[in-house]
Amino acid sequence: MKNLDLASERFVSLSHGELAIDEVIEKIKLFLEEDSKSEYSLVIGTDSSEKFENGDKKRTVNLITAVVVHRKGFGGKYFWKKKCIYNIHSLRQKIYAETFESLAFAGSFVPVFKKSLNGHSPNYKLEIHVDIGEHGDTREMIKEIVGIVTGNGFVAKTKPDSYGASFIADKHT
Repeated sequence: MKNLDLASERFVSLSHGELAIDEVIEKIKLFLEEDSKSEYSLVIGTDSSEKFENGDKKRTVNLITAVVVHRKGFGGKYFWKKKCIYNIHSLRQKIYAETFESLAFAGSFVPVFKKSLNGHSPNYKLEIHVDIGEHGDTREMIKEIVGIVTGNGFVAKTKPDSYGASFIADKHT
């Protein structure tokens, strides 16, 4: 899985505006430190939407990746980024693109985030949320997509538990 160059990434937060990755990490770290006894989820999820440029037949797919920190029972914060890609021609390709984008982001983000904790280990569970579920056209892909995520060392969540992709990232597509 190819890692991303996080230094060039820009994120948006409804509470904090536009941020660089080091600022996102600092905001997440501060949120975790506010109540070190609580249980947290750190969620990465990607959703996409198709757009046609200038009335053309050229299809653009906007990938929105959200990183969410959720304090169980007490709310959370999220940050999101947008990436445009082309040459997506089927639902299967779209789901793969979303999944691989989440995995590439996680592969780059998690080591930097862990390093920033300086040996402190807050009580959080890392999850990759994928926008697939038992109902609808993606049901046949569940085993393979969950297998890809778990094969990369992450916990996968699908609908209805994949709010990072199916609700938060979806809100910004």
